[in-house]
Formats: sequence, C-alpha cells, structure tokens
Amino acid sequence: MPSKVILVVIDGLRNDTAAEQMGYLEHLVEHRAADRFVITAEMPAMSRPLYETIQTGTPPYIHGVTNNNIVRRSTMPNVFEIAAQAGKVTAAAAYYWVSELYNACPYDPVEHSEVDDESLAIQHGRFYMQDDFPDAALFAQAERMVRRFSPDYLLIHPMGMDNTGHNHGAPSSQYDNHAIYVDQILAGLIPSWLERKYTLLITADHGMNGSHAHGGSGEGVRNVPLYLIRPDMKAENKFVQNASQLSLAPTILNMLGLPVPETMQHPSLI
Repeated sequence: MPSKVILVVIDGLRNDTAAEQMGYLEHLVEHRAADRFVITAEMPAMSRPLYETIQTGTPPYIHGVTNNNIVRRSTMPNVFEIAAQAGKVTAAAAYYWVSELYNACPYDPVEHSEVDDESLAIQHGRFYMQDDFPDAALFAQAERMVRRFSPDYLLIHPMGMDNTGHNHGAPSSQYDNHAIYVDQILAGLIPSWLERKYTLLITADHGMNGSHAHGGSGEGVRNVPLYLIRPDMKAENKFVQNASQLSLAPTILNMLGLPVPETMQHPSLI
C-alpha cells in the first residue's frame, strides 16, 4: 500500500558517528522499531553530485553532475518530477542547490527561497544559502509544511553536520555533539510524523574525514547510515550492511506506489 515519505538527508553525517552518538535513532533500532542500513555513497563523495544520485538513482558518470561546480537543472528522471507528474504533493526544506537541480537554475534568493507552485517539481520549497543556517530553524520550516500541506514526499536537508565537520573535522567533540543535537531534534518530531502515517528515511549524502573534508574513497567519507522507520514501527531487518546509495530513489518510488524508470537500475531496499 502506498505511503507518504519523509526523506531526511543529514549532510556530512558519518555512519560510525551516527551509530555512536544518535541515541534516539539507535534506540529504535535496538527495539526493532526501525531498520538500519549502512549505505555506500557514490564517488566523488561531494554534495551536489550525491544530491542528484539520491534523487535519480544514477551514479555521477551517468547523470553528469560530477562535481560541486556543475550548476544546472537535472536531466534525469528524478523522484520529485515523477511524484509531481503522478499527482503527488512534493516539498523540500533544503540547501539551494536542491532548488537549482529540480526547480530553477540559476537560483534567485528573492524569487526562489520560498515557493508554493503546483507547476514545479518541488511544489512547496523552503531553501537556504548559508552553510551555517540553523538546523532547528530548517526542521521547523519542514514541520510547518507537513502541517500545512501534508506532502506525499518531503525532503529535509540540514547542513549543520557538514558545516561543523568542515570547521572542526571528524571525529571531534563539536562534530559528535552536533550529531547528538540533530538526534534530539528528530526525537521531538518523529512521533508526530508517524502519527501522520509517514514512512521515514533518515540518511546522509556523504561523511567527513579528519582533515575537515570529503570527496574520496575512505570509509568515513563513503559509509553513511540509513534508518527506515515505518508508521507501525515494526522493523523487517535489524541491520543491513553495504547497501547502495543508488537504491534510495527506487525505494522511495516503491513506497510512494509509483513506477520506477529504467534509468534506476538498482533494486529497491524493500
């Protein structure tokens, strides 16, 4: 049966940091109220290429967004467009690069930072440009859209972990503490999302290394978590390792009850 989906992409969150510091999410896994996957991110482990990989289910050499400096609209079938074309309500509270990929490019901070337009792929959007934009404020914007529009597919994309990692490196006390901070925000929101019958996917685009950077092949950079929480809070698999980031898009479409295009070659995780 189709479900509404919230995808939380915590920019720059390492898998091991999530496992050690995100007590609420790991509590759900321990009590078999959530499934946990270790996702292998694509390379280069950079933000804009992996935003596109997550939404299109294709690797960078296929979708063509091979570094952060390629600024253009997506040219591949993606979850936002497929959902909107099927009559679903789409929304995002995210960094402005997401708006450039799926709504309008180049980004105009006056015209594009807040949109409510059914003709767009992301029909309801709240976008920010500052890397230090407060995570709490972003989650509040997202929660406001949940209450106001009840979107079928919502992306929430906070940047605080990534910004902290670039400033302090990983592991560091600041980076670890920010993971705890985000976990506590989620602990306050997840129960109400489940009451609204959302299926939740909580993951990251990439991790972070001790040199305050990301982009290559190290485990700390490529291994990211994925928590899958269903409305009934019943897990199917307690722990799954080595799942592909390319499976996220078909998984979301499967949950939404929508067809998966041929461009998405990896199987759904459910």
